[in-house]
Amino acid sequence: MAQVTLEENEGIESALRRFKRKVSRAGIFQDMKKHRYFETPPEKRKRKELARHRQKRWSSRRARESS
Repeated sequence: MAQVTLEENEGIESALRRFKRKVSRAGIFQDMKKHRYFETPPEKRKRKELARHRQKRWSSRRARESS
């Protein structure tokens, strides 16, 4: 859970900025989006397989560029 305490003489804008940064780094929004709808096991497998193919394509492209 992201938590921010307001310091003395600190504006609400800067505290809000710190809070947003902590939430972003903690990955709370990504987790919320992932759990927004129920994902069946076949859908999970398909999503993971697509991610694996994308990663493989990206790494092979990266290897060709560096050679």
